[in-house]
Amino acid sequence: MKINNILISQPAPVSYDKSPFNELIGKYKLKLDFIPFIKVEGVSAKEFRGQRVDILSHSAIIFTSRTTIDNFFRICEETRVTVPEGMKYFCVTEAIALYLQKYIVYRKRKIFFGKGSFADLMDIVIKHKEEKFLVALSEPHKPEIPKALDKARIKYDKVILARTVSADLKERVDISGYDMLVFYSPAEIVSLSANFGDKIPEGIKIAAFGTGTAKAAIAAGFDVSVLAPTKEAPSMAMAIDHFIAKYNKGEKIDTAYIQEYIKETTVMNEQVIAKVKVSCKPKKGVAKTVSKSLAPKKRCAAAATTVKKSVKNTAV
Repeated sequence: MKINNILISQPAPVSYDKSPFNELIGKYKLKLDFIPFIKVEGVSAKEFRGQRVDILSHSAIIFTSRTTIDNFFRICEETRVTVPEGMKYFCVTEAIALYLQKYIVYRKRKIFFGKGSFADLMDIVIKHKEEKFLVALSEPHKPEIPKALDKARIKYDKVILARTVSADLKERVDISGYDMLVFYSPAEIVSLSANFGDKIPEGIKIAAFGTGTAKAAIAAGFDVSVLAPTKEAPSMAMAIDHFIAKYNKGEKIDTAYIQEYIKETTVMNEQVIAKVKVSCKPKKGVAKTVSKSLAPKKRCAAAATTVKKSVKNTAV
C-alpha cells in the first residue's frame, strides 16, 4: 500500500506554487485535498450584549488573532460603537498589529506588539498597567492569558468575539478515499471524531502538527504516524516527505519516536519553567521595596505560565 491521496485540514493555498506541499505533489504523484475540519463563527450582537461588556469603558484592547480583530470591528459596527482615536492596541505579533490597517489609520494610533508569545506582550502590557484593558478572545482560548493578567494585577475584562466549531463534513467528505489525514490543532481532532467517529477505515495514517494535536489524537484513540515539527523535520511537508519516502518502499517505520518526543519536550519545558522560577528569586542584598520587587516577580510568573502552556502545544 502506498500514500496517494492526502486530506489536509487547512484552507486551500492561494497559490499552489508557493505551497510547501507543491514539491510533494510532483515528487510522489500525490492528490491533495484541502478541507478545513473546523470553522470560526463570530458571536452575534445579541450574544455580545449578553456578556455585558462596555467597550468604551476601556482604554486599551489586546488582540491575539486577526479573527478577533475582524469580529471586534464588526460588533462595533453592529452595536454602533465608535472606537475613540485615543484607544491603545496591544497585539501578540507585528503581523496581527499590521492587520489593524484594515480598520484604522495605523500611523495615527498607539499600537504595541510582542515578538510572538503572550509572555513578550506581557512585558509591554505591564509598562502600561494604568490602562484598563479589554481582551478580545475566541472560544476556546488559552486560559494562561487571563491568568497572566491576573498575576500581574492588570485591570481588564475579557470578551468572547468568536467560537471555533466543528465543520459538518459527514455528507461532503468520503474519508475512506484518503490514505493520510493531516491535522494542525486539537480542535480538528475533535471534529474528526464528531464527524466520522469509528467510521475511519483501518490503515489511514494520521499526521499531527504539534505535540498538543498529537496528544489529542492519541487520547481520541487514533494512531499518529507523522509528527511535526521535530529537529529532523521542522515542517509538516518535510515530515510527510520523510514518511512517504520509507512507507512507499515498504520499509517498516518506527513511530515510537512520537511518544518519546512528547516526553522529551515535556521535560524540556518543565526545566525551562524551573529556570524561570529560580531567576525570579530576589538576590541577597537587594532592597525589598514593593515597587522594586513586585514587577519582576509578575513578569516571571507570566513567563512561567506561558512556557508551561507550551507543554501542550510544543513546537506549534
